Amino acid sequence: MSELTTSGHALVGAPPQYLTPLERPSLEEARAWCAELTRSHYENFHVATIFLPSKVKPHFESIYAYCRVSDDLGDEVESPAVALRLLDAWGAMLDECYEHPERSMHPVFVALHEAITACDLPRELFSDLLVAFRMDQVKTEYATWEELLEYSHYSANPVGRLVLWVCGYRDEKIALLSDKVCTALQLANFWQDVVEDKERGRRYIPEESMQRFGIDEGQIEGRVFTPELGAMIEDLVTRTRAMLAEGGEISRHVDRDLAVTLNLFRKGGDAILDGIVAQQYDVLRGRPVVSKAKKLWLLGGALFEKFRAGLTR
Repeated sequence: MSELTTSGHALVGAPPQYLTPLERPSLEEARAWCAELTRSHYENFHVATIFLPSKVKPHFESIYAYCRVSDDLGDEVESPAVALRLLDAWGAMLDECYEHPERSMHPVFVALHEAITACDLPRELFSDLLVAFRMDQVKTEYATWEELLEYSHYSANPVGRLVLWVCGYRDEKIALLSDKVCTALQLANFWQDVVEDKERGRRYIPEESMQRFGIDEGQIEGRVFTPELGAMIEDLVTRTRAMLAEGGEISRHVDRDLAVTLNLFRKGGDAILDGIVAQQYDVLRGRPVVSKAKKLWLLGGALFEKFRAGLTR
């Protein structure tokens, strides 16, 4: 594939690795581009796809690549104004992928069109993700828990629903369980990244929780941990864990291969929450992380579950 530059819908100001190529890549080249992006950015996603049928793996990689680039167009550029322009251009490229796929030049959309066609993926799910990334440019604080749920409706839930569509599930009851898992994972990341988000000028801890526990903005900015702040984070973690457990029922309604993958993601969310608890809810002293040992333990459990499922077929 030729060197990336801008053509068609301009992505001027985007990270260099995301610029559009002068020549349209072949499907094989586009698939390889998405696979490399997946491997280099998110090892957990890459590991989880091991447990899915090989025929759908390229579809998941193209969906992840779309999500990754979309996120970086919003977060890894010089200003909100540039981000909004880039996200609009990316959205136009998405429309082109659905309406005139032969014109698509970016490797993401060349590969994604294959998944869209094979799995009949709704455009709305991809568009909703862009709504969330645009929201990040103009909305930096959240007043209520319900506002966070609305944000997650756009930022997280479409990903889970796309996974279900790729695997052939269309039942809305199953999708609603997926929404719970995805929203809970989004919230867990928020509680994990309180300091990092604050440095980006964002606060996802709802104002109502801060008022309830008597916390002010200066405590977060100054990293002043108090028992009251710990109690607030404990409350948020408890509510998030309950949502994650409710959504975990989805594993009883899908095939075993998909259940193994979904369980791995859900347990990863629990591990993040466990890391916060291990720090006694002090998310200001450093980002709670899932240790390599814990990741290996989760992977080992998933492998055992996969093996056991194979024995009982």
